[in-house]
Amino acid sequence: MCVCHVVLMCTAPRLDPRPAPRVVRMRVGLIGYGGAGRGIHARLVRAAGQQVTHVVTRSRGEQVRGDWPDAVVVPDVEALLAHADRLDLVVVASPTGDHVEHALAALASGVHVLVDKPLATTTADAERVAAAGDGRLTVFQNRRWDPEQLALAGLLRDGSLGTVHRFERRWERYRPQPQDRWKENDVEAGGLLLDLGAHLVDSAVQLFGPATSVYAELRALTTPAFDDVFLALTHAGGVISHLQAGGLVGAPGPRTRVLGSGGAYLVTSYEGEPTPFAAFDDAYAETRRPGEPEHEGWLVQGSDRRPVPAPSGGHGDIYPAVAAWVRGDGPVPVDPADAVATARVLDLARLSSERGQVVTAG
Repeated sequence: MCVCHVVLMCTAPRLDPRPAPRVVRMRVGLIGYGGAGRGIHARLVRAAGQQVTHVVTRSRGEQVRGDWPDAVVVPDVEALLAHADRLDLVVVASPTGDHVEHALAALASGVHVLVDKPLATTTADAERVAAAGDGRLTVFQNRRWDPEQLALAGLLRDGSLGTVHRFERRWERYRPQPQDRWKENDVEAGGLLLDLGAHLVDSAVQLFGPATSVYAELRALTTPAFDDVFLALTHAGGVISHLQAGGLVGAPGPRTRVLGSGGAYLVTSYEGEPTPFAAFDDAYAETRRPGEPEHEGWLVQGSDRRPVPAPSGGHGDIYPAVAAWVRGDGPVPVDPADAVATARVLDLARLSSERGQVVTAG
């Protein structure tokens, strides 16, 4: 985004010729300091060389002071926004059910806002927040920067897979004893459909275009909220995506499999989650010769399997992109309209599961 400044010459009053101060190190206010706020956002803020200066938390003040000794700890969002003139960015990392209220309040204060995914629990609420964004809203779809996503995008650009007809991605784990927290227990705002499903749908739509129809099977096997999720999306270009998330999967399948006329892209494992398919990667690690690249999955044609070189970058790149956007030096990292589109697919998934049939997006 290019910002143009016009200087008006006049005799009185005299204008200050100094340029407006630029954001060099973002001052970040965090709403929430739990698994998302501390475990993801604060860590990535630090890695990007930015500064957490204010945190909303009632019970984790000691953790904040240990991590960010100069940060101001406040008990609620209202107290945080009283400091809006000393913030460049507010990160909404509260439970999903609070996203709409907290995002709207932060936007009303005039600051830039990053909302953890999903933007909201329904399409209507996502549209309401997006409409209030006024160019100051983005969404934490950090998995767009995952190496597997970047590697696959490169293969699609260079035509290595030929004409793609199916995209599969799984986010599966084996947790027969589930965690006892809001994500597992909140049937309205928790569950894997909204949590991991938001990432899976965003990845599919970014790669293969909007969904024209949705079929879903959603179940709650060990928790009150959905913990067994299957979505089939038909994209406008004809690709069919199969997206799965589960918490009771004793043998997680390959993380990503993309099928095309020229071969397949296969990612066998993901972020340390156990899977029997990891043997492919273990064997390569043992036999890789000096000078051969680190790999991010495999290009497979029948019995022929070749490693795909790992691209540079990772999901930590989202915060440098956010900093550039806040400074006015770059585009919005994730368009809020994309988050609305994801919310629409997730709404259709619930409807499809209830009806037991394919529903069209219109």
